[in-house]
Amino acid sequence: MSGEHTGSCLCGEVRFEILGAFDGFFLCHCSRCRKGSGSAHGANLFSTTATLNWLSGEDMVKTFDVEGTRHRRSFCNTCGSPLPRFHKNGWLVAPAGGFDSAIEKRPDAHIFTGSRANWDHLLEDVPAFEEFPGQ
Repeated sequence: MSGEHTGSCLCGEVRFEILGAFDGFFLCHCSRCRKGSGSAHGANLFSTTATLNWLSGEDMVKTFDVEGTRHRRSFCNTCGSPLPRFHKNGWLVAPAGGFDSAIEKRPDAHIFTGSRANWDHLLEDVPAFEEFPGQ
């Protein structure tokens, strides 16, 4: 997956583009990614070569480092949406849910599954609805 990819936050104030290829796409079940996403896992694309350009709202991007760890997350200061960031090792990490352009790459793997939430099993067996149920 290479080329130009665009994305934004929920409120639309922060917009970005990523130019280049992604090396990996991982669904991370560590407790920090679960807390940072508020979900079963973080879904992030990684690149060692792509470039990140802020199209608008760069001054609204806040970055939080978990002290004593390598964990870092960036987010919009207004709406809290996760945003791309550079990991402490230099990798570009981009949250998959923040892209406005299509992501053609499928996830490569689930990682840190030893930290998986106790309710995160056999989710494909849970009923699915195209809209909020009962509406």
